[in-house]
Amino acid sequence: MIFGRLLAMPSVSEDLTARGLINQITDDALLELLDAGGVTLYAGFDPTAASLHVGHLLQLCTLRRLQLGGNRPIALAGGGTGMIGDPGGKSSERPLLSKEEIASNVMAIGEQMKRFLDFDASSGANQALLLDNAAWLCDLTLLEFLRDIGKHFTVNQMVAKESVRSRLERPDQGISYTEFSYMLLQAFDFAQLNIDHGCTVQIGGSDQWGNITMGIDLVAKRTGEQAYGLTTPLATKADGTKFGKSEVGNERVWLDANRTSPYALYQFFLGVEDAMVDTYLRFFTFLSLEEIDALKVSTNDHPEKREAQRALAAAMIDLIHGPGARERAEEASRALFRGSVASLDEATLRDVVADVPQSSLERSDLDASPLLVDVLSAIGLVKSKSEARRAIEQGGVFVNDVLREGVDATVSANDLLFGEFVVVRRGKRSYHVICVS
Repeated sequence: MIFGRLLAMPSVSEDLTARGLINQITDDALLELLDAGGVTLYAGFDPTAASLHVGHLLQLCTLRRLQLGGNRPIALAGGGTGMIGDPGGKSSERPLLSKEEIASNVMAIGEQMKRFLDFDASSGANQALLLDNAAWLCDLTLLEFLRDIGKHFTVNQMVAKESVRSRLERPDQGISYTEFSYMLLQAFDFAQLNIDHGCTVQIGGSDQWGNITMGIDLVAKRTGEQAYGLTTPLATKADGTKFGKSEVGNERVWLDANRTSPYALYQFFLGVEDAMVDTYLRFFTFLSLEEIDALKVSTNDHPEKREAQRALAAAMIDLIHGPGARERAEEASRALFRGSVASLDEATLRDVVADVPQSSLERSDLDASPLLVDVLSAIGLVKSKSEARRAIEQGGVFVNDVLREGVDATVSANDLLFGEFVVVRRGKRSYHVICVS
């Protein structure tokens, strides 16, 4: 991946401002420092799973912008803090993972971050670093924690934090001392990164403001150095709920292709509401502001074309999985639109069928060449056999994109694609996949 400096805007701060990426900032002087370049900054990522998800995109893309602007980003994996869990935004305590699970997750998300940040030594002073706070937290003794960190903060300060107060106001939930201590450990991260790497800035979502300011206080108390904080808005949907949370069925939308296929991810971005697509283009893509403005006009004038959503989906798949995956996802999307699923290669077809309603049949069932009427009813694509007959008579039923005519039409093993799938379509858009074992 080739990295360079941002070219579309005269300064980093103007680009961040124009994209709406600055929610809060501890000192306006920080913007001038970022414009000048050479600032070492960090954002933290919880290794609660073996993959990042779309909820992490805003911070990943912001780190990338700042690196392109000549600054040095640190992606901090919470191998230590992940053993406790951030109480922020949680109504109850999250389950604890083992050290082995967390270490494995840290390795996995580190590989994904290489799509966003330049970790190559050839990039010089702004080479990105991937660090794990387990390196200093796991060897920290209780007495050291109380003496070197705890003494710098009052319980009054800690209780006043929104993440703690919201839990204390729910006596049925409360908050454990374990999670209560999280903010102190995060503050210690900032101080340690300042000592070891000269890090002077932490970025995060707006819900991290309290933790960030505590870290700034600890840096000042332990090193005497001026530190800064910058928060971005939370990426939300039009209804105010968090972007990307429980979007595909009841599952998160992952950046791991084995968890969320590139095709499914493409469809996720293609389905973004018109009201939010301009914001997401500014937050997540590296298209110029002029290009984004033009797409906004297109959305307003011709929303049915979904040009902005297509540009968003293409840019995100390019970034997360690469141009090859994007091209396959686009071809799959076009194939569904024009009714040519049977023309797809096996890998792309598997991506498509993963997101289409499915039924399973034994191969022996197809060897008997059942009537299409019976199959349509059995897989639920119609409500009854009489409805199936009407659909066929009206010329609206396709098997592997081939129109099937006559109520005596059958489905057989000869219809299998790659020896495993039969794609049935009713009308223009109602697909169903029969998986044969």
